[in-house]
Amino acid sequence: MDKSCGVVLFNSGKVLLLRHSSISSRGGGHWDFPKGHIDDGETEIQTALRELVEETGIEQVKVVDGFRDTIIYTFSGGQEQIGKEVVFFLATTKESKVTLSHEHIDYSWLDFDSAFSRLTYDNARQVLRNAIEFYVNV
Repeated sequence: MDKSCGVVLFNSGKVLLLRHSSISSRGGGHWDFPKGHIDDGETEIQTALRELVEETGIEQVKVVDGFRDTIIYTFSGGQEQIGKEVVFFLATTKESKVTLSHEHIDYSWLDFDSAFSRLTYDNARQVLRNAIEFYVNV
């Protein structure tokens, strides 16, 4: 199973979404949270924070203790179906300037309702629901 880790990043009632440069079924690249593959020797949280910096340039974050959400799905890799697990953490920041990596073509800081509409995949919408519910009850 392929594994990645990412961050649901809040800033003053908004959440950061990235538009990937890869083409999706909706055309032009899908919208999702910052995330990426684990490097050898990294913990899940180290991966999530490294990917956040690499994909957005945002370094000053505070991880919200106790939130860890996982999605599992499959995707086509040529002739075979590949299993994928993505672990998400929740963090907050006061930084709003984003420096996109070559992997992305756009970003948005969106209020929660707009983010639900913009996210491409239902499993990402569920992660956002879970993150909001956790955050308001902390």
